[in-house]
Amino acid sequence: MLAAALAGVPHRVAMVEGMGYAFTESANGRTFKQRLVGAVLATLYRLAFKLAHKVVVLNPDDAADLQRLCGLAPHKTVMLGGIGVPLPDWPLHPPHTQPISFTLIARLLREKGILEYLQAARLVKAQHPEVRFYLLGGLDENPGAINQADIQPWLDDGTVEWPGQVNVKPWLAKTSVYVLPSYREGVPRSTQEAMAMGRPVITTDVPGCRETVVDGVNGFMVPPRNVPTLAAAMLKFVQNPSLVATMGTESRRLAEERFDVDKINQRLMEVLGVREVR
Repeated sequence: MLAAALAGVPHRVAMVEGMGYAFTESANGRTFKQRLVGAVLATLYRLAFKLAHKVVVLNPDDAADLQRLCGLAPHKTVMLGGIGVPLPDWPLHPPHTQPISFTLIARLLREKGILEYLQAARLVKAQHPEVRFYLLGGLDENPGAINQADIQPWLDDGTVEWPGQVNVKPWLAKTSVYVLPSYREGVPRSTQEAMAMGRPVITTDVPGCRETVVDGVNGFMVPPRNVPTLAAAMLKFVQNPSLVATMGTESRRLAEERFDVDKINQRLMEVLGVREVR
């Protein structure tokens, strides 16, 4: 925004896709490092927002926090609701129930709920050893990153399969239910992709994630950092596999309704003041 203002750009639009590490609460609140980084970011955001004509955010919680913490003016705020996915590239797949399987796709960060997912998986496999759990994503250098040693016990005992950072489509095709027990998101792209492919979703009742699930319709919302409740939601699908198909159909419907990238891009073009070229 500063560079654009100095260059005389006449229509300046910023986008904040998520609040990130600095503003994400852990079980014990935000650490000193998070508060320090957050203070620096808030100052920079204030400067950027003063120079922006519009600021695009993905969910109402982020909008409220940016207005409260970073001086974002309500009249500049534009709610997008997700960056969307190209639906033809993520076609509806038949439900997968043999065996029931769960997948989490994320960078290996604590705030993505990786450890809660692994702990819940172990609880479920203790009762139903045939159930499969997949973890897709690479190691990261983010301050909230976990390392391979943190997940190795679950790999060693066969609780979870971790192929690393891979093409996710074949894995989603053999997934029954997508799981993202994150502490906070913008609106997660991985969940939108899973929904487009007709996968039910278990996620947390936190900013960004709650925009992807209608509880009891296309999946279940659980409290963040609550392993027993997460495991109980997983067991609902294990004990009633028909939910995979019915809730998966609703996920695809919601993806078409909320996350069609063509509709979202058109909205962005309007905000940017760009005419569509045909």
